Amino acid sequence: MQKGIPMHILSAENIFKSYSEKKLLSNINLGLNEGDKIGLIGINGTGKSTLLQIIAGVERADAGNIIKGKAVRIAYLPQNPVFDPEATVLEQVFKGNSKIMKLIREYEEAISRPDPASDIMANLTHEMEVMGAWNIQSEARAILTRLGSSDLNAQVGTLSGGQKKKIALAAALVNPADLLILDEPTNHLDNDTIDWLEQYLNKRKGSLLMITHDRYFLDRVVNQIAELENGHLYLYQGNYSYFLGKKIERVEIAEASEIKRQRLLKKELAWIKKGAKARTTKQKARIDRFNKLSEQDGTPIDEKLQISVASSRLGKKIIALENISKSYNHMQVIDNFSYSLLRNDRVGIVGPNGCGKSTLLNIICGKLKPDSGTVEVGETVKIGLYSQEVQPIDDSLRVIEYIKETAEYLSTADGYQISASQMLERFLFSPALQWSLIEKLSGGEKRRLMLLKVLMEAPNILLLDEPTNDLDIETLAVLEDYLEDFNGAVIAVSHDRYFLDRMAEKIFAFAGNASIVQYPGNYTDFKEKSVDSQINVAANKIADKDKVKNVAVKTKEKPLKFTYNEQREYVEIDTIIAEIEAEIKNLKEKIDREFDNYVLLQQLLAEKDGLEKHLEEKMERWVYLNELAEKISKG
Repeated sequence: MQKGIPMHILSAENIFKSYSEKKLLSNINLGLNEGDKIGLIGINGTGKSTLLQIIAGVERADAGNIIKGKAVRIAYLPQNPVFDPEATVLEQVFKGNSKIMKLIREYEEAISRPDPASDIMANLTHEMEVMGAWNIQSEARAILTRLGSSDLNAQVGTLSGGQKKKIALAAALVNPADLLILDEPTNHLDNDTIDWLEQYLNKRKGSLLMITHDRYFLDRVVNQIAELENGHLYLYQGNYSYFLGKKIERVEIAEASEIKRQRLLKKELAWIKKGAKARTTKQKARIDRFNKLSEQDGTPIDEKLQISVASSRLGKKIIALENISKSYNHMQVIDNFSYSLLRNDRVGIVGPNGCGKSTLLNIICGKLKPDSGTVEVGETVKIGLYSQEVQPIDDSLRVIEYIKETAEYLSTADGYQISASQMLERFLFSPALQWSLIEKLSGGEKRRLMLLKVLMEAPNILLLDEPTNDLDIETLAVLEDYLEDFNGAVIAVSHDRYFLDRMAEKIFAFAGNASIVQYPGNYTDFKEKSVDSQINVAANKIADKDKVKNVAVKTKEKPLKFTYNEQREYVEIDTIIAEIEAEIKNLKEKIDREFDNYVLLQQLLAEKDGLEKHLEEKMERWVYLNELAEKISKG
C-alpha cells in the first residue's frame, strides 16, 4: 500500500433488501476506507438499521455482496442489544467473539478459581501480554466507570434498560476493531456522557459507521453523511452542516426536474386529448414518450404543511409548584422546588440519568404526588404527555384508524380544519403508509405515531419526556417547527443538545444535592453559564487562599520569628515529605501489580489521590516555612 493512500476496509455492492411487499434497500453501494467516519441518516422505517445489520454480518441481503478482508475486524452496537441476564457487567462486556475477547474471558475464569494451576496462569498471562489484553481490561473498566457503571460485578438482569445500553456501548468501544458500527449510541445517555463519547470517537483511530439523530454529534464527529431515502443511498463528503447545504441543492434540482416533467406531461396530455391517431411514426413516438413520462416515478416536491394548531384557551392560572420535594428509598431527588408556569414557557430539563427529571414531569401532570409541597393546576389546563414509557398499541389497527380514535380533525388558529390524514402527512406518513397496519411499522415509526396522537389531543400544555429518542432527524425538524407555532407552554426533558437549543428559552438543571437551578436561555447558554460559574468558584477559592496567605504573612512578618510549632514543623517537614513520597511510590508499584483486582485497584487509587493532596499541602507549607526562615535570617 502506498504511503498516504488510506486502506480500504469494506465494500457493500448492489445491496437489495425487502420485507414482504416493502422494498427497503435498492442497489445500495457503499465503500469504507480507513479514517472514514460516516453518519447514516434517513426517516424511520427506511432501512437504516437493516443496512447496518447487513454490513455487520448479522443480516443477509436479498441480493448483493459485502466484501471485506479476512483481517478486517468489526465491532457492532445494535439498537436493541441482547444480554445474558445471569452475566456480570464485566462478563457481558467481554462476550465478544474475537480472539482477544475469548482470551480475556479465559483469563477471568482462571483467576476466579480457588486454586488456578500455575502453568495455565503463566501461559494465559504471557498470551495476555503478547496480545495487549491488559490494556483492553483496563480500558473496559475505565469506560464503564465513565459511563456510570461502578459495580462491575452486578448482574445484568438487575439493571435498567439505560444501564444495559451503556454496557453494550462499552463492549463495542473496547473490542479492537478496524470498523466500529453504532446504531443510535447516544440514546439513554445524559448530556455530559454524550460530550465524553463525542471526544472519545474523535480521538479513536479506525473507521466509524453510525446511525444517530444527534445533529451536533454528527456535525462534530463524522466526515461523511450517507442519506437513505426511498431505498437509495446518497453520499455527502462532509459533516452535517455540509450535508444540509448540499441536500438543499439536490432537492432544488430534483424539484426543478419534476416541475419540468409535469409540464411535459400536461403538454403531451393536451395533445393526446385532441384525438391524435397513431398512424405516423412521429405520432407513435409522441404517444410512446407520453407513456414513458407517465410511468416515471416523480420526485415528491417537499411541501410540508405549515400548521398553527389551535389549542383550548388558557386562563390566568396555569400550573404552580410550591415547595415540592420527592424521595425514593430514602434518596431525595427533588428538594423544595417552586415554579409558576407561564403561558408560553419553553423549558428544557437537563441532568444526569436517574436524577429525577422524569419524576418532575410526572408530578406536574399528576401521575405522581410529591412527598411535600403543593401542585395547583388551572381549570383550563389540558396537558398532553409524551412519555418514555411505550404505551400499549393495537397492532391490528391501520395507522390512520389509530389517529382517528383521538380526532378526525383539528382546528387551526386561523379557523380552518385539518384532517387526520393531513397531520399524518406533515409527520412524514405518506398516503400509502397511512393505510398500513401498525404491526408493519418500525420502532421509530411507532414512536412518531404516538407523538402525533398526543398532539392530536390539542393540548395547551405539552410535557415531552425524551422526545428525541428513536425519532429520526427529519421528524425532529418537523416537531421543532410545530413547537415554534404551538400556542401554549412546553416542558421537555431531553439529552439532545440541538433540540434544546431550538426549543428552550430557559433551562432547569438538576444539581447534585436534589436542587433544581434555573438558567435563562437555551442549552448552549446554560453550558456557557455553568462553565463560567465553575471558573468563578475556582477563582474565588484561589482568591480566598491568597487572602488567607496575605493575612498569615502580615501576622508573621510582625514578630519575624518562628512560633514554637512552626520551629518544630520546619525541622521535621523535609522528613515528612520524603515519607509521603515513599508511600506514593510504594502505592504506584502496588497499583501496577494489582491492576486485575478492580475493587482493590479503586481503593489504592483513592488512597494515592489522598496522599498526593496531602503532599501538595506539605509542599506549600515547606515553601512558606523556608521563605519565613530566610526573612528571619536576614532580619
